Amino acid sequence: MSTPFYVSPQQAMADRAEYARKGIARGRSLVVLQYADGIVFVAENPSRALHKVSEIYDRIAFAATGKYNEYESLRIGGTRYADLRGYTYDRQDVTARGLANLYAQTLGTIFSATVEKPYEVELLVAEVGATPAEDEIYRLPHDGSIIDEHGSVAVGGNSDQIGSYLSQRHRDDMDLGEALRLAVASLARESGGGERELSNDQLEVAVLDRKRPQQRKFKRVLNRQLTALLAEPGGGSAEGEPSESADEAAEGSEE
Repeated sequence: MSTPFYVSPQQAMADRAEYARKGIARGRSLVVLQYADGIVFVAENPSRALHKVSEIYDRIAFAATGKYNEYESLRIGGTRYADLRGYTYDRQDVTARGLANLYAQTLGTIFSATVEKPYEVELLVAEVGATPAEDEIYRLPHDGSIIDEHGSVAVGGNSDQIGSYLSQRHRDDMDLGEALRLAVASLARESGGGERELSNDQLEVAVLDRKRPQQRKFKRVLNRQLTALLAEPGGGSAEGEPSESADEAAEGSEE
């Protein structure tokens, strides 16, 4: 009888973490920034149908990078949790912190289990508050830990370089156009120090807008508004506002 090959628990966990990090690094990066009137999400995503950024509930949005089928199942689970909790108790009882705790338990359980591989995903959960000080952004790596972020955060393949670029230039009082242009400039940074061109078709952009009169603060930034914000310093005026029907159609296509 042969002797089973022994691997220490520490080495096994290190191997699983390395496996998950390599999978996440293959995903395109995305960034989340606070700006004066809310939180903006910008992802490099050429697909018009497979979203990396989605609404979860009234004031809460979800963004992820890594394996699509894995983070899509987490998004659906989070939406069901939010709907059930809001229906059972009160809409105000649905919070980003509660959702982050749920995702942390799920990711942590999968990461610790030996019978299945760890999820190759990194998540961001954000909630816009009545004031910038009340905004909440949580980053959840593959192992289920929770990191409370402020200002700006990047995840995905080139996140270290992008995060460093953002942290040196981001301000909380930026307007939407300024924050969006900074986000796109950061995503255009290459690991070798170069810079590439990103067209509007390669970007997925959404915001949690605290000044939006509707209960739902999430909306996608599409077409003419995106072009105006990227092209015009101080953009984001009502002239570039997309129609609500276009917004709702885009949001409805996620389900």
